[in-house]
Formats: sequence, C-alpha cells, structure tokens
Amino acid sequence: METTAIVFEDPGKLQVKRLGLTAPGDFDVVVETLVSGVSTGTEKMLFEGTMPAFPGMKYPLVPGYESVARVVGAGPLSGREIGETVFIPGASCFEGAAGLFGATANRLVLPGVRTIQISEDFSEDAVLLALAATAHHALIRAESPVDLIIGHGVLGRLMARLACALGQEPPIVTETCTARMHGADDYDVLDPNDARASKSFDTIIDASGNQDALDPAIGRLTKGGKLVLAGFYGERVSFAFPAAFMREISVLLSAEFKPDDLQAVVDLVVSGRLSLGGLVTHHAAPTDAATAYRTAFEDPTCLKMVIDWRKAA
Repeated sequence: METTAIVFEDPGKLQVKRLGLTAPGDFDVVVETLVSGVSTGTEKMLFEGTMPAFPGMKYPLVPGYESVARVVGAGPLSGREIGETVFIPGASCFEGAAGLFGATANRLVLPGVRTIQISEDFSEDAVLLALAATAHHALIRAESPVDLIIGHGVLGRLMARLACALGQEPPIVTETCTARMHGADDYDVLDPNDARASKSFDTIIDASGNQDALDPAIGRLTKGGKLVLAGFYGERVSFAFPAAFMREISVLLSAEFKPDDLQAVVDLVVSGRLSLGGLVTHHAAPTDAATAYRTAFEDPTCLKMVIDWRKAA
C-alpha cells in the first residue's frame, strides 16, 4: 500500500509526496483520513528545526497528531469495524520517512487500540481532541481551580471552556494580540495590563508558550501559588528568582496528554458539556499545504488550520 503524505524533508522544506506503508497485522486498522489539524506548537518547531532532539526525531518526517479518519480495513484483533469514524493521535507506518507524529496523510496503518471512535457528526471539530486533552491534562496537573489563563489561542480557549465544563468558576484569560481578544463564551478576556488581571491569583496556567509571560505571571501569584507551564518553550526556561522565592511558588510542568485525558474530553463532548465548535477557522486542500502551513504559523487570526483530505486531487 501507499499513501499521500505531507512530509517535512528538512527544516523549512515541505512536500506532498507518495510514501509506502507498512503491512497491517491482526491488531491493526487501515484508515482513510478525512481531515487533519495543523499544530502551531510542535509542528511549527519541527518545521523550523527548533524542536529539541529526542528519540525518534529525524528528517524526513510526517508530522501531525490531530486526524479524523474512517476505518477501511480492520484486523481480527483490532477491536474496530470497517466504517467506523475514529480519531487518530499519530501513526508510525511509513517507508522512507519517520512518523513524528505521523497522522498527516490520506491513508494510515496503526494499532486499533490507538484509535478512539467518535461520532461522524462532529468529525471536523474532532481534530481538536488532542489539544483539548492537552488542556485537560494541564487543568488536572494544577490540582486546584485555575484563576488565570495566559493566552487566548486555541489551547487557552479550550482550557477556559474545560474549566467551566468541569464546574470551576470561569477563569480570567489574558491576551496581548488584539485579533485574539474575541470569541470568549462564559469568561472574560482581558489585556494583561487591565486592573482586573493585575490582582493576585492562586493558580495560573500559561497556555501561550511565551517565556516572557512567566515573570509577570509569577508577580501575580499569591503566597504558595502555582504556575502551570502548558506551552512548549524550547530548550531552556528561566525566570527571576527573588519574586518566586518570596512567594514560595510551585512551578508545575504539564506534558503530553494521557489516554484518560482524551477519553475524559470525548465524554464531555458527547454529554454536551464541552463544545469544540467555532475554533476551526481555516481550511486547505493537501495540494495547498505549503501555503496552509505558513498561514497556520504566521496569521494570528488562524486558530486552527484543517487539511481536508476529502479535497485531495
């Protein structure tokens, strides 16, 4: 079998090309992708070549961990059936390219246990499940209600929606980009210099990935407060020690989501308590991938770019 995939050949070089696929086994499914989301965090760093090295990272690579697909082949031990719609958090099934994270291709082979069945009714919005699970993981890591979220990109929006869905008081969200101040549901989005955002908070989550936001955040924490880092900051993170010392703060890192986070988010969506709607702002065909990725990485009005494999030539 072969697939059409988006491939980062080297930093800054993107191609749409044919790749061979590994043969499926009894535990595997073969899926045809409907839509894939573009991550402006990890994928941007992979594209720019700024991602710190870790096991399995090499070029050329197939990026992506936000795909929705239909099962077209199911091994007898896969736990899936042909025709099901599933969320794909990544795959490693390519000949001649690393799967990192390997979901941005029109056909994939992966273990059925790695897929999550979803309703076809929200298939496009379902590309946000991985990011929503990341937001959920950060809220759980905080171990207390979040008072302030830094950044009103798609991660910050999902985090604020999830806090409300989990029964917490609506958090304050701060944002420096005017183009991203809109779109709040049951919470307030403020400029960081607004007086309402300048008081003291017990728990702050940074969803911006901007190291320059950390010192001001620490300055807004109460004695014994918590700062949760939910972005990705490159190789080093630093902050002024005296303010953190005097407040005796805790700094918590929130890494990748766990299967329980993903299932919790799916359950909240199915129950109607969490909406993923209104966050997919841009669409592109695979043939326009180069332009689409630049838009996703550079245009502040682009919250989530979707590659629509149904429009493949």
